[in-house]
Amino acid sequence: MHVGLNLIFLVPREMSGLETYARELTTALLDERPDLRITAFVNREAADDRMWGELVPTVTVPVYGRRRADWVRGEQLLLPRRAERARVDVVHSLASTAPSWGAFNRVVTIHDVIYKLHPEAHGWRTLALRALIPLAARRSDRVIVPSNTTRHDLERLLRVPGKKIDVVPNGIGATPLEHRTPTEEVRRRYDLGGGPLLLTVSLKRPNKNLTRLLDALALIPPERRPLLVLAGHATPYEQTLREHAHRVGVAAHTRFLPWVPAEDLEGLYDAATAFVFPSLYEGFGLPVLEAMSRGVPVACSNRGALAEVADAAALTFDPENARAIATSIEMLTADEDERNRLSRAGRENAARFSWAETARRTLASYESALEYSRRTT
Repeated sequence: MHVGLNLIFLVPREMSGLETYARELTTALLDERPDLRITAFVNREAADDRMWGELVPTVTVPVYGRRRADWVRGEQLLLPRRAERARVDVVHSLASTAPSWGAFNRVVTIHDVIYKLHPEAHGWRTLALRALIPLAARRSDRVIVPSNTTRHDLERLLRVPGKKIDVVPNGIGATPLEHRTPTEEVRRRYDLGGGPLLLTVSLKRPNKNLTRLLDALALIPPERRPLLVLAGHATPYEQTLREHAHRVGVAAHTRFLPWVPAEDLEGLYDAATAFVFPSLYEGFGLPVLEAMSRGVPVACSNRGALAEVADAAALTFDPENARAIATSIEMLTADEDERNRLSRAGRENAARFSWAETARRTLASYESALEYSRRTT
């Protein structure tokens, strides 16, 4: 089987969970099926990134991923011909949109329908997603989703037939590294002091609900207030968050970090007293599992797929209630026994998920797409 991976969307070190999904899945597919032939179709930014060329053969589609209109043009007009010339059997699009034509079978992973439930998350891009995601679901042979929550959302909101959907949970996020920046060095490098640390990792977008997290921090008395570290690729919305932190009086207790090297992120997990994830909606929730797999106690929202993924291994809260968020934070920072319990429960829960299983189920989806093609020709 020759699989083409549609990575036209991927701008290295700027795509957070999508980049983790692409990298970890590709590696796991090759581990699971060493005979599998994979060609990655990448944009100009990713073509300059050595990692993809070292992992699998690549074909550069001459567009820039940062330019959304360019990305769509490359996916809908340029990718199909290049995939046909490469003689791929299946094109797997990993970021919810997909080419609508081409002489190959099509599989798309639709991670969520945030664009319908929280359109503010994508701004003006919501208009394009309203057209492109339903088109991808309609024209693809199989639709992969990471959770039952997303499956139900696709059936309910996009009218995608359930028999066309494959639920394929993700793995545990980025695989833990053996080499990591020591805790003391991470604290010094990012000016984190020596006290308790509360870590969150996400793109800085409105649906991540970080303003309410700042409100919750403000409800905790200063003498008990942990330092909140907000790590993740910056967006224009970060300035709004910084201003809000000043407005509610917690600027001195926050650190806004950009994308950090993987070794430093491991050091941040080691240093963290707890991990908090207040998102209003997630189709899966990679950051939660990533923290759990490293033994960091987690408090997270009970919305979307987060309750499904976290199971009973996290404190969960109503993400629209700042007081509830604050109560969970205080419980974790003050109660060592509870932290230890959640650390153990989190590791056990994360062990349910693996990229090897994700790869096996993804390969089954490819086979289903090919079988459907054989039945209809």
